[in-house]
Amino acid sequence: MSHYSGPLLVHAVVDEWSAIRKVGSRSWTGSLDLGRSTDEVALGDDEWIWRGQRYRYPEKLRERTIYFREGEAFVAASRFSGSLIKLVPTEWGAPTFEIDGIKMLPTSKESPFEDARRKIALIEPRGKIVLDTCGGLGYFAACCLEAGVSRIQSFEKNADVLWLRTLNPWSPDPAAAVNGRRLELVHGDVTDAISKIADASFDAALHDPPRFGIAGELYSQAFYDQLSRVLRRGGRLFHYTGSPNRLTSGRDVPREVGKRLEKAGFLARFALDGVFGIRK
Repeated sequence: MSHYSGPLLVHAVVDEWSAIRKVGSRSWTGSLDLGRSTDEVALGDDEWIWRGQRYRYPEKLRERTIYFREGEAFVAASRFSGSLIKLVPTEWGAPTFEIDGIKMLPTSKESPFEDARRKIALIEPRGKIVLDTCGGLGYFAACCLEAGVSRIQSFEKNADVLWLRTLNPWSPDPAAAVNGRRLELVHGDVTDAISKIADASFDAALHDPPRFGIAGELYSQAFYDQLSRVLRRGGRLFHYTGSPNRLTSGRDVPREVGKRLEKAGFLARFALDGVFGIRK
């Protein structure tokens, strides 16, 4: 799917335009691609101009929602096909996304993109072939590309998440020349696909599954055995687990993960908000 290149609007920006126009100003400088770049926007009475294109002002926008241009209107970057999936703005620029109101990326203390940078540093991706099991918005992949990965193969099961990626300027485009065809993005379930991958195909892996209650198969011994099989000896793994509340869930998920990874042939230790492993 081709990536969207038009303006992205949020409630705060349009409110700022209204305030500026009330005091007689006709110019605004800021970002309409979630902080990736800065442009000047000319504010007319009925239209505004961005990068040489004219647009009519949108109707009132909802907070915590990103809007993109579709036809002659600005519509929310969200879809409902069994679950409500939406792109959500953050104070950091790089957005997160939600599934049925559940935030899928940490954003309380730093940008989800910076969070991804810290995690991929553990696997030292430069010059390596990396497996990205659950691609999401692609921040792990983007940071690996930035860090000089040789090649990264990324799987994403949810078609609506893949669609959100085409709207998000922070999500890497596999077809972009700057990425040098180093990213292969596969629409598929890694739990099925991994059994078809040859032994020792990857130097490192990133595993950022949905929470245990949604995708327990991605925390199973069988899946960890497959991860071990497709990694070369000495291969590095970062497995995001988060910190689920043991008092409410009744489980110590990070500890369970560590034990299963050890059984699968990894030296495992807790790191950041997950488990770091090295294939023995």
